[in-house]
Amino acid sequence: MVGADTAWIIVATALVLFMTLPGLALFYGGLVRARNVLSVFMHCYAIACLMSVLWFAFGYSIAFGDGNAIWGGLGKAFLSGVTADSLSGTLPEILFFAFQMTFAIITPALIVGAYVERITFGFVLLFSSLWMLIVYAPVVHWIWGGGFLAGNEDAGIAPLFGEPVKDFAGGIVVHETAGLAALVIAVMLGARRDKSKPPHNPGFVMIGASMLWVGWFGFNGGSQLAADGGAAMALTVTHISAATASLTWALWERIKYGKASLVGIVTGTIAGLASITPASGFVGPVQALIIGAVAGILCQEAVNVIRNKLSIDDTLDVFAVHGVGGIFGTLMIAVFGQGSWAAQVGSLIIVGVFTVVVTVILVKVSEMIVGLRVDPETETNGLDLSEHGERAYDFTS
Repeated sequence: MVGADTAWIIVATALVLFMTLPGLALFYGGLVRARNVLSVFMHCYAIACLMSVLWFAFGYSIAFGDGNAIWGGLGKAFLSGVTADSLSGTLPEILFFAFQMTFAIITPALIVGAYVERITFGFVLLFSSLWMLIVYAPVVHWIWGGGFLAGNEDAGIAPLFGEPVKDFAGGIVVHETAGLAALVIAVMLGARRDKSKPPHNPGFVMIGASMLWVGWFGFNGGSQLAADGGAAMALTVTHISAATASLTWALWERIKYGKASLVGIVTGTIAGLASITPASGFVGPVQALIIGAVAGILCQEAVNVIRNKLSIDDTLDVFAVHGVGGIFGTLMIAVFGQGSWAAQVGSLIIVGVFTVVVTVILVKVSEMIVGLRVDPETETNGLDLSEHGERAYDFTS
């Protein structure tokens, strides 16, 4: 099965990159105003390029190096010692590196949704770089790299809570960290000057969400790191949760507002995908149906609380959908008896506090170096022309 495993993870790697480029770029780009769509594309594209280089340089080593219970060290910096013949389980290690690199790309890219339409491009690049290396990579090590939350028997590292935390594909590692970072930035950045404009292209949003859905098969199915029944089950439960959450989001929207919107149903899809992510290697189809059914309503209500009750302008609802969804799915592993309550809750708290504290510090540092928010005139005119010298549409024709 070694050849089959390798072939499947090559495909999965391409699918996860497809989630960011062009999936997330189109999903987020359609949700903003026409004058800012290229800035969103630029943010996602530049983050993909920069995170790839930084993951090669330091990130992979911090996350998966042979360090200690806290971090992996720099022994594998610049892929030192990794050759075409090196193995990680049944996979070539260079392929495992590439697969994990696509996760390191999409996680800081998710945060983009919190600060669109009012952020400086320099901040996007500097903050994303620091955050991936100082927040994301260490958390990966704690949970997937043999650190203190999951344990590593070979290295004599016992899990902190007696049993290892269960996070199959990133409910904590990806969605909680990105969601909380997004919330922190939204609070520190402040609201947009004008929040009244609707999404400029719901069609982009639907196309992007569809690409994310397809790519998620690589995200969750690939996390099995093998071409076997476990990968097939992860893929299947991922689809069931996404489909169910789409329907419950649309139904709840219809009940509350009298109409079910396209943007709403596809946002429900993302809520279902985020919620099943941590549990996709541990639950069956019926449990996935339950997770998706709840996620479509839970995440929609979280949007209402963040946006309307707390008046936080997390512009594209990153925390409400990804953060709440990832946390919910992580807890459902314990609800269904597939993980320890202490390990699941304790790990969520530790990673959550760490993410919030370090994100606050990194925002402050990045703001001092490159600035945080564009000036009012740039915000009014749009970031496309002001920050990048281009625009997506010819408004004069």
